[in-house]
Amino acid sequence: MPLAETIGAKVLPARTEAMGERPIPYCPGCGHGTAQRLIADTIESLGIRDRVVGVIGAGCYTNGGMGSFDFPRLSSLHGRAPAVATGVKRARPEAAVFTLQGDGDLAAIGMGEIMHACMRGERITVVMLNNSTYGNTGGQLAPTTLVGQRTATTTSGRDPDQHGEPLRVTELLATLPGVKFAARGAVNTAQNIWYTRRFLRSAFEVALAGKGLGFVEVLSQCPTFWGVDPTASLEWVKRSAETVFPLGEVKRALP
Repeated sequence: MPLAETIGAKVLPARTEAMGERPIPYCPGCGHGTAQRLIADTIESLGIRDRVVGVIGAGCYTNGGMGSFDFPRLSSLHGRAPAVATGVKRARPEAAVFTLQGDGDLAAIGMGEIMHACMRGERITVVMLNNSTYGNTGGQLAPTTLVGQRTATTTSGRDPDQHGEPLRVTELLATLPGVKFAARGAVNTAQNIWYTRRFLRSAFEVALAGKGLGFVEVLSQCPTFWGVDPTASLEWVKRSAETVFPLGEVKRALP
């Protein structure tokens, strides 16, 4: 497949083989599709498509991950992707195993699963899409909802006295010894997309080398449940989300 195809005066990147041919089923302006494409590009660039296995959590990204990736993948119960990925990796040590999860899936019902996978240093890669809401079930309060952010269950905004502070998952997991790489990226600007691609590659490389678990959080736009248009959602990530969830590497613990 050519690296690019020319349409008129524009040069557009060709669809990577790992993405397959099915359309990505996300709302207009959603950042999940970009994040999914970056995962596919990383798999292609590392040359591991023939041995990669994706474990897809429960959320908006489930249909996208199960339907649009073109390599072996399976879905898990809500929050259980790290446990399923652990089983796959231990049964197939040669496989390159990763999970794709959301902030509600991983940081709420799945917090116990990811914490223990990190403590054990499972040789897997974990990607968490953070749009600060339960996008798949109606836009309710999530562990990562910002203070003051309105959701379907916090119509006056998140109140830290009632609901607590947003959970900084990357910083939390980085304290655990089995995590050898942890970073937070975003997909709202070209520069952030470039950095996120680098973070994903590092997270995969750590697991492939058998060093431990690689973790990447990706800030993703959700215009539908943020109640803004797609363009405004890009600015909201920069103006609001990044102030609470700063971008960059949090941990790189390699010999």
